[in-house]
Amino acid sequence: MKKLSPRKARKTRKVCTTTILSLCFFFVFFVHFDLLFKDGTLPSSAIRAKVKGLLVWRKILVVCVLGVISSKWTEAAIPSQGIGTPMEHIILDTDNADRTSLRVDLDKRPPALLLAGVMPKDSAEQYELTFWESIKDSTHASDYEAYLKAYPNGRFAGLARARIEQFGAAAPKEETPAERPAPASKARPERPHPPPVTKAPPKKMQPPASTTMAPQPQEKLPAAPATITEIKDCPDCPVLIALPPGAFTMGSNTSDPTESPAHKVSINAPFAIAKYEVTAAQWNACANAGACPRIANGATANAPMRDVSWDDAQQYAQWLSKVSGKPYRLPTEAEWEYAARGGTSTRYWWGEQMRPGNANCKECGEPWRPDGPADVGSFAANPYGLYDMNGSVWEWVSDCWHNSYKGAPADGSVWDDPNCRVRVIRGGSWRDGASYMLSSTRFKYDASVRHSQNGFRVARDVK
Repeated sequence: MKKLSPRKARKTRKVCTTTILSLCFFFVFFVHFDLLFKDGTLPSSAIRAKVKGLLVWRKILVVCVLGVISSKWTEAAIPSQGIGTPMEHIILDTDNADRTSLRVDLDKRPPALLLAGVMPKDSAEQYELTFWESIKDSTHASDYEAYLKAYPNGRFAGLARARIEQFGAAAPKEETPAERPAPASKARPERPHPPPVTKAPPKKMQPPASTTMAPQPQEKLPAAPATITEIKDCPDCPVLIALPPGAFTMGSNTSDPTESPAHKVSINAPFAIAKYEVTAAQWNACANAGACPRIANGATANAPMRDVSWDDAQQYAQWLSKVSGKPYRLPTEAEWEYAARGGTSTRYWWGEQMRPGNANCKECGEPWRPDGPADVGSFAANPYGLYDMNGSVWEWVSDCWHNSYKGAPADGSVWDDPNCRVRVIRGGSWRDGASYMLSSTRFKYDASVRHSQNGFRVARDVK
């Protein structure tokens, strides 16, 4: 005999229990009623009162039984609202030949049901949902492996495993160097580190004009400082742009609360930052030297290196320091935003309105493709001569994540915490919309977890 699914078994038990209780009640009632009138005499007033009481209890039981049956039918027939599961998103699961069951196709549920204000913005559940939203259309098995590493028992774990099987095993495991340099960060704590978060932060509340792609009047950009020069420390080193000291207003008081309060930062010493994001070819030079893990992500030589963790980026910076003799590192968050703004104070470095051709995102114009970012330098440079500070890939910076800028350093130095494992990423990626291209956009990610939208660029002090 075919075994019933747990759902069908529960439903069968409820129907049987309801039927048996109903039959027992009516049997007892009618037998008692027949005994009262079998001699053809009218009952006394006392007996009539008892019969009346029995009739009242019968009505109550009938109403209860009908209510239970009605509620079950209603639950099965009417889509629930807000946090429920609409019937149109329940599908038959026949992936396993040995069983047939109903499951919720979470990938097809309206995003509003998943993300519409039913959880705190900074909650673990919200981050898991936004993480899934950012990778659910990916064809890279490594994205789903990253999700399972972060949420092995998450609500999408089963679907993530199915996607991994569908798209094949992830890229071959990286070749670990014989002597793997220790990350420049503090020693990893023994306790579990905080879970990673989605690539795409909760959607910013922007006025519609901010994302329109209609051509805008050309806004006058600040002139690039005359002291900006290019630096190349070694054949395999990225080209750097030397930036002078300066002051700017960091953050924003009008959008994401994690970007507030807007505050003045003074960069007191010159520094150099990479003209482009680290490319796949530059990363492979480190891997060929045995100093970095080899990560196969299908990127072309001039595409930005991605699917790297904060720890991976630290290894690359250490290798550059060794081969060049210069102190390479990740930029601080303040240095990154100072460079990204390019001397401007507007929402984007090119002005207050979105314009095509300035950033690599899905609403930012050509060239764009969903499966990967364009080669570095495919879009316009900002006034400091830096490319792809907006879009392309999220960029790791050295700072530990904080939920706001309250207490942030005012001198542009790194804002770190002991044993910090959640780091800041900046700039948005090619998969994000135009509302994430603002100069103030920031988010966080677990330092040890790789994701296909995460990359980096390097910096160093200039003396």
